[in-house]
Amino acid sequence: MASTSATPARVREQEESLSSDAPESRDEIDCRAFLAALADLGEILAVKRYRLHLEPVRPVPLLPCLDHEALLHEGIAPHTAAYLRDHAGNLHEAVCTPRDRHIDVDIASTMHEYTPDSHVSFIAALAKRFPDWQVRATPVSWLHGDRRVAHACRAQVTLREVLTGHDLDRTQLAVDRLEIISSLMEKESRVASWGARTIMTPFLALVGLLLLWSIGAQAGALWVVVTRYVMTLVWVFLMYAGLKAVHLTEMANRVWKRSAEYGLILNERRRLSR
Repeated sequence: MASTSATPARVREQEESLSSDAPESRDEIDCRAFLAALADLGEILAVKRYRLHLEPVRPVPLLPCLDHEALLHEGIAPHTAAYLRDHAGNLHEAVCTPRDRHIDVDIASTMHEYTPDSHVSFIAALAKRFPDWQVRATPVSWLHGDRRVAHACRAQVTLREVLTGHDLDRTQLAVDRLEIISSLMEKESRVASWGARTIMTPFLALVGLLLLWSIGAQAGALWVVVTRYVMTLVWVFLMYAGLKAVHLTEMANRVWKRSAEYGLILNERRRLSR
């Protein structure tokens, strides 16, 4: 008796047939024009999409936008992004959001994969092809730890290897190492976070007891003033430790998402090479 379970390839074919039968929305038409313009500037190596049924003309790795799918809310406009290798070999990532009519050139994702001149030329070329749109470069964020995330990823594998490397098995091993490192980063940040929480609870209890104890004492007494300063400094240190743990967790999650994206690209490249 034939199995009724559908294979992943069958499911993908059904989804593609359904999406091809449905009429294109205005966002999808604009994103298709965006991809066509990118194709004139170089070679599209991978396409990411968020809540769009969009198939690139040339077979390339197609994957979801993990950054926004992970947010689990519907307030983000549909968009598509693409990794591009220009005619000089530089790598760029551009994100098209038709509803807001702007194109963002992501700097962090392709850090160290392009020259400053090629970056300026790429933005100018997009602005020329989309004069009514806002074309801008996404600045590198210290708060999100963009540089530290990029350095952690490049220490194991480069974006160029993932997109254009020929030894997929070797690249996959490097991506697996990156995923393991991101998991360790996340665990270290949890240790720091729980350490700060563990100390904060008895510290707040001690502060409450000292406040009750000092009610009957003179407000200007030396020991009361010194105690207040010491408690304030300890509270500031614990707050810093807690915020630093949150920051480390954010960076660890971004490294993990980068490794997951790389893994999806490699899987798509294997599928297309069959």
